[in-house]
Amino acid sequence: MRTINPWINFNGNAEEAFTFYKSVFGGDFAKVIRFKDLSSPEFPVEENEANKIMTIVLPIGKHNVLIANDVPEVMGRVNENENRSKISISAESREEADKVFNGLSAGGNIEGPIGDSPWGTYAGMFRDKYGIEWIVEYDPNYNGLI
Repeated sequence: MRTINPWINFNGNAEEAFTFYKSVFGGDFAKVIRFKDLSSPEFPVEENEANKIMTIVLPIGKHNVLIANDVPEVMGRVNENENRSKISISAESREEADKVFNGLSAGGNIEGPIGDSPWGTYAGMFRDKYGIEWIVEYDPNYNGLI
C-alpha cells in the first residue's frame, strides 16, 4: 500500500473546513465537485443541497490527499463529536509539527499538548473546531514506517 488518504464526512460545512485546512497545509484543491454538478433527471438534487460538496480533495505533501464531502440531509447528520478516528500527520521537523499543530488546533480543543513524548517523539493531539481529531508527530528516528 502506497498511501492512505482520509475521507471525512461533514454536515454541510466541508468547504469551510477545507478552506481552513488549506490555510494550514497550503496548496490548491485538486478537485471540488458540488451536488449540483451531478444533477440530472435520474439524480435530482434539492435546491438546499445544490452547493454542498460531493467531493473535495486537498493534496498534502507529495503523495497524500485529504478528501471530504457533505452528507446529504436525507441521510441524517454525522455525529462529528463522537468520531473516535484520528488523522495522523508525520511532520518532517519540529518546526513543521508546531506549525501544523498550532494551525489546525486553532479554535479547537487540545487533548494532548505538543511536546516531547515518553516514547521518544514530539507529538500532540487535538480535536479541531470542526470536531475532527488529529495527531501531529515528529519522529527524529522515522524510517518510513509507522
